[in-house]
Amino acid sequence: MLELAWLIPAFPLLAACGLALDRTLRGHRGEAAERGTARLALGAAWLSFLLALLLGLQALWRGPPGQVRFGGTWLASGELRVDLAFTLDGLGLALLVLAATLCLLTLRFAVNYLHREDGFQRFFMVLLLFMGAMELILMAGNAVLAFMGWELAGVASYLLIAYNFERPVAAANANRAFITNRIGDAGFLLGIFLAFHWLGGSDWLLIAERAPTLTPLQADLMALAFLVAALAKSAQLPFAPWIGRALEGPTPSSALFYGALMVHAGVYLLIRLESLLAQVPAVAALVAFIGVLTALYGWLGGLARTDVKSALMFSTTAQVGLMFLWIGLGWTTWASWHLALHALWRAWQFLQAPALMHRASRPARLVPAWLGRRRWLHQAALQGFWLDDLADAFLVRPTRAMARDVQDLDERVLSRIVGLPGDAAGLSDLGGLATGEGGWLRPSEDRIVQGRGLLGRSLAGVAALLYWFEERLVLRGGGEGLLTAIQRLAHLANQVEGLLARPRYLFLMILATLGVIL
Repeated sequence: MLELAWLIPAFPLLAACGLALDRTLRGHRGEAAERGTARLALGAAWLSFLLALLLGLQALWRGPPGQVRFGGTWLASGELRVDLAFTLDGLGLALLVLAATLCLLTLRFAVNYLHREDGFQRFFMVLLLFMGAMELILMAGNAVLAFMGWELAGVASYLLIAYNFERPVAAANANRAFITNRIGDAGFLLGIFLAFHWLGGSDWLLIAERAPTLTPLQADLMALAFLVAALAKSAQLPFAPWIGRALEGPTPSSALFYGALMVHAGVYLLIRLESLLAQVPAVAALVAFIGVLTALYGWLGGLARTDVKSALMFSTTAQVGLMFLWIGLGWTTWASWHLALHALWRAWQFLQAPALMHRASRPARLVPAWLGRRRWLHQAALQGFWLDDLADAFLVRPTRAMARDVQDLDERVLSRIVGLPGDAAGLSDLGGLATGEGGWLRPSEDRIVQGRGLLGRSLAGVAALLYWFEERLVLRGGGEGLLTAIQRLAHLANQVEGLLARPRYLFLMILATLGVIL
């Protein structure tokens, strides 16, 4: 049985590839493709579930096999190597069977729920991709293999949030969630690098064995890197707002991604790093503190919402925050039980949400009276404590402004230097700079010297002052001699540039360059 363990994530991944190939070769067939798509998806999910269940039953009879390595080296670079290994201990097998069960049930639910939907085939393809990715995370014996599943789950999340990609809101929310999770991925990659650099590998067992050999600073840095990954994936503060945007996807995907499975991936990662966290009490205290804050954030946000899916989402955030609290306190066993029970309960609630709204005979619940009386707290909870606004102010808008400035520099200066066409006159030649024709330092023409924000405007003002000083005091202050010399030099440079632009001279320069290299 152990030799077939790799088939557990392989079945859904291969089925997803089959659906993608069918869609590519045969095109969109609408309702005619639903039966074949459902059979393939459910067949792969059943095979994966049965194999995971058999491994779980075998572990109950003979004990968990623990670390299982397949022959050969998967990746190698110098002295560093990554084996294709699975960690099939009690925790991993229990959560693996749970994940396979929930994925199978959700796929079966989605067959009827998405009947006659335009993206039926695409939905099942992405959901199978997520199933394989999640199983890979739970089975991975090292951080590199877990990171592969981590990334595949992130891609699947992005595709399902943008399921209705023709809607600008859905596409924007998918981008926001995807970019937020990339911050966590950077932390995961940094943690892998530090594990290889300081411990010599990324196997979970190796990290557990060698964690006590790290210096306090090394242990803190590695734990913080993995903590960033866990916080982003599990939607903990300060990354919590992205999960609210994820509700743009269909309800079955919300049940799996943000109710039952993917939102718990960060919790599972920290449980795997229990031995590392035991060496860093300050980081463990930080985990507990963030968990408490997130639990309060989710609790208040859920009270302020009256729609079912948003209330469930905030409740999920609060429960996962409590799991972080247990991990920070060292109660990883309790966190594992909380994870499993919450996944079952939340998946059932999300899948029941559409029917609940149809059966509801009373209006949506009202905001509690004590919260309604405290209008400032109610408004803060309703706005998500303005975390999205803070992110826009300190991250999104400055990044966009910097991107526009870099684009301006590229179009108006760098493109013209290398001879590419630009949208506006830039630094076309030295003569233009000297005479001010197309000059990129001329503030009155609003060329490249333009700033956004306090720092950008300050730099633009300094540039304008320097330009005035050069133009009025240096070039013209001592007569026209210096300016005339610069103009002559610019004219000579233009002539040389014109000669070099001719094919024969360009060919000679290439030959000369090759001769120097040889």
